[in-house]
Amino acid sequence: MADVLHRLSLRLSRLTVTLAGILVYLFLALPVVVIVLSAFSPEPYPQFPPQGLSLRWFEALLQDPAWIESLWVSLLLLAIVTPLTVVLGTFAAWSLARLNFRYREALQAFILSPLMIPQVVLGIALLYVLTAAGIAGTLSGLAIGHAVVALPYVVRTVSVSLAVMDKRLESVAMSLGAGRWYTFRTVTLPLIKPGILAGAVFASVTSFGEVSVSLFMTAPGTITVPVQVFNYVDQTFDPTVNAISVIFIVIAILLLMVIEKTIGLVKLNQTG
Repeated sequence: MADVLHRLSLRLSRLTVTLAGILVYLFLALPVVVIVLSAFSPEPYPQFPPQGLSLRWFEALLQDPAWIESLWVSLLLLAIVTPLTVVLGTFAAWSLARLNFRYREALQAFILSPLMIPQVVLGIALLYVLTAAGIAGTLSGLAIGHAVVALPYVVRTVSVSLAVMDKRLESVAMSLGAGRWYTFRTVTLPLIKPGILAGAVFASVTSFGEVSVSLFMTAPGTITVPVQVFNYVDQTFDPTVNAISVIFIVIAILLLMVIEKTIGLVKLNQTG
């Protein structure tokens, strides 16, 4: 009798955990479902469930020069910020992990400080600095601001890969006559590739969705998609924003598929 009650208790516990997990997933997925279905509504305002299906708002999105320009600016920033932060973050993480020098901890805290500083404060600070340098409101200024925000993510993910990597492999390579740079290229880089890829993903997502810092540094010709969404929602209320959100969701799904085919989501999660 005690064994039967114990097995019944275990089954009930598993069922409770399973139901709780399903409810959590439904809670997270429901807003996405609402946004996607509302984007195909033919009505001039978001409606759920939609009374019909239409591509009206996707056509409006592609025909609006403001959306096209903001999308172009965001993609251009993405193409600049992602490789820049990956290169700088990888070398910074390697230097912090392998080199011994004074004030190493202070330098690491300085690099990671954007993770702890409120985004509004960081945006105001960057506005003052970039204005003094004469590049506030330019694409270069935006790229610098986004790089400052995204760099800590690359440093953290690459640092994790370096921490779990066997340092003896580097020592063996150098003991056989390989220089430090050759060892870094042929031994270290392949082993920390998951951390680099994870950092690139985090940097891309951070740059593409950055709004707090961008609000302080955008100009009429350098408005990013998040800032455009912020301004659009403040002025109008139609499903065009839902349409751009659907495009972002599709891009995110494609990105996850690429990561799964290359290194796998489980390995990426362990690295992050």
